[in-house]
Amino acid sequence: MATLLLKNVTLETGFQYEGDRVTGTNTRECDVFVKDGKVEKVGESLTDSADTVIDAGGNLLMPSMREMHIHVDKTYFGGPWKACIPITNGIVTRIEEEEKLLPQQLPVALQRAEKMIEWLLSQGHTHIRSHCNVDPQIGTKHIEITLEAFAKFEGMLTYDIVAFPQHGLLRSNSQDLMREAMRKGATLVGGVDPATIDRDIERSLATTMDIATESGKGLDIHIHDGDSLGAFEFKKLAELATQAGKVGQTTISHAIALGDLEGAELDNMTAILREAQIDVTTTIPTNRKTIPVQYLQKNGVNVSLGHDSLTDHWSPYGTGDTIEKLSILAERFRFMDEYSLNRTWQYATGGIMPLDDEGNAVWPKVGDDANFLLIDAVCSAQAVARRKPITKVIFQGNLVSENGIVQSGVQMGGVRRG
Repeated sequence: MATLLLKNVTLETGFQYEGDRVTGTNTRECDVFVKDGKVEKVGESLTDSADTVIDAGGNLLMPSMREMHIHVDKTYFGGPWKACIPITNGIVTRIEEEEKLLPQQLPVALQRAEKMIEWLLSQGHTHIRSHCNVDPQIGTKHIEITLEAFAKFEGMLTYDIVAFPQHGLLRSNSQDLMREAMRKGATLVGGVDPATIDRDIERSLATTMDIATESGKGLDIHIHDGDSLGAFEFKKLAELATQAGKVGQTTISHAIALGDLEGAELDNMTAILREAQIDVTTTIPTNRKTIPVQYLQKNGVNVSLGHDSLTDHWSPYGTGDTIEKLSILAERFRFMDEYSLNRTWQYATGGIMPLDDEGNAVWPKVGDDANFLLIDAVCSAQAVARRKPITKVIFQGNLVSENGIVQSGVQMGGVRRG
């Protein structure tokens, strides 16, 4: 039974107030004892014997993060610099490019996927959700490659693999390939723009839902369509998810139309998503309207973050640094006070935070998973605003990364980011 003793960690214990206004975060220094991947004790000056003892030196203890939207299977990361070609025909430009590019990249796809996973792990992510192309050009090879890549990190993180018909489920006639991908180990059924790409909203979504039902899996569907078109797709997806028993098992990635809706339209759409327990993942885009993250979360629609890309033929941008992403989110929505900066952490962790909305200490407690970050910060508000560095990543009570060096001994600072 593996044990870990973390000494001298800083834990958030509550808020400081001036009148009704939160002006700071209270903390205390203590120890955490972990047994078999679970928190067993939290207290001061613990003396339990442990297989591993780590002196945190006063670093802030925070829950580890989730990367909820990335494409590790098609990337330039770890390879030579290459900018994107201009878009001349919307999303079809990229689809046509992929038909030639992805087969050419197959010889390096595994190596690059491993480098990206390793980088994301070093940046504090102990869960990664990767979308993987399934199309006539590469078949299910990317599913196989991604499974092999994640296998290298067994015991260091958890993952989901989304079978993703990037070229259109109907447009590329990939229904049978998608079913094969689910049999080969994909954990979620993906989809993309049933209107813009498949040109048949109802049949595209219904077929996607059929595949999810047959495989017994949930869904994560890219929907970039904006305004009323995207809203119609959301409503149809919610209706189908409810009918198919997929309530609480469906994600909309990007959900760009939510940034276009206002007033009663936004209220009504939020209620529809909440009723079907559909959650949303966003990259916090800066080149278009940002979805109303805080409004959605407060009204029962869970919001998560993803980077989408670290550098590929879709975009040359992306860092894999979710603390940076949280800082961008906070700046975008003008979160400048202690309280709003503190609450921002929830979007990176699936809602796990040291303090609840009222400032009560709720994490870590006995029985919690020992998935931690140690951060060189005095509190989570500072970590977000000042983009403070992660010093250690711990998964199930095991140290998996320290100062950018993962357990394999590969120094991630030495991996080129393009």
